[in-house]
Amino acid sequence: MNYRHSFHAGNFADLVKHALVLWLLERRQGSGPVTVIDSHAGAGLYNLTGDAARSREAEAGIARLMAAADRPPLIEALAAEVARLNPEGGADLYPGSPVLVAGRLRPTDRYVGFELNPPVLTLLEQALEPFPQAVGMGGDGYDQAIGWAARAQGPFVLIDPPFERPDDYHRAADAGSEIALADPRAIVAIWTPLKDMETFDGFLRRLDKSGLKRVLVAEARLRPLTNPMTMNGCALVVLNPPAGTEAAASQVCGWVADRLGETGARSEVWMTGAGPA
Repeated sequence: MNYRHSFHAGNFADLVKHALVLWLLERRQGSGPVTVIDSHAGAGLYNLTGDAARSREAEAGIARLMAAADRPPLIEALAAEVARLNPEGGADLYPGSPVLVAGRLRPTDRYVGFELNPPVLTLLEQALEPFPQAVGMGGDGYDQAIGWAARAQGPFVLIDPPFERPDDYHRAADAGSEIALADPRAIVAIWTPLKDMETFDGFLRRLDKSGLKRVLVAEARLRPLTNPMTMNGCALVVLNPPAGTEAAASQVCGWVADRLGETGARSEVWMTGAGPA
C-alpha cells in the first residue's frame, strides 16, 4: 500500500492519529522535558487544494470534523489547531504531525523529524522554520529513531511510514519494540492502515514476540475489512502507553467511526500483554 502523506492529508486516519498524538504529547510533557522523534515526518504542512484534493479524502475527514457541532474534547483540540492555521475559516491548510507537535513545544522540549525524499525534506524544513526547537533531517527514519531515542530526554517516538515497501510492517514493529524495550519510559506510537486482519495480525504477532508487556491497540474501522485493496480503517498502536490512553483512544476512535464511518463501522480499543493502560 502506498500511503503518501500529501495524498491522504486530512483524511479520517489523520484525525485519529493527530488527535491522539496531541493527547500523548501532553501526557508526556507532564513528566518533564520531551524529545519527539518522528520517523517518517513528511512535509509537515499540507495545502488540501493540492494532492489531497484529487483523493477527496479530506472532504470526508477534516472538512466534516470542522463542520461538526458535537466534537468531544480530544477532537476539539485538533479542530482548534486546524482553525489556527485557517483564520478565515475552512480547512485549506492541514498540519501534519511535525507542525502540530512543534506548535506545542515548550522551551525544554525538542522535535526531530526524518524524511528520505529530498524535495519533501525541503518542504519539512520550511514548515519548521518558525519553530526553533524543531528540526527536519534526512536519513532512514527507522535507524534514526532508534539512535535518537537511545540518547533522548523523555522520548516520544512516532512511527508513521508510507507503507510503500514490503518490509515496512516488520521494520516498524522491530524499531518500535527495540525502543520501548530499551527504555520503559519511552512512549512509542505506531500508525498502520487497516486493510485486512491477516496483515495487521502479523504485525501484532511480531510485536508480541518481542516480549513487550504493555501494548495498546486503538482501531477505527470505517467499514468491514472485506476489501483488502482499500484502507478500511486505521490503527494507532501505543507501546508503553501512559495512564488514560485507553479512555482517550476510545473517545477519538469512537467519534471517528460513529460520525465518519459507513454501515458496519466500529471502533475497538484493547490491550495486549499485561499491565494497565
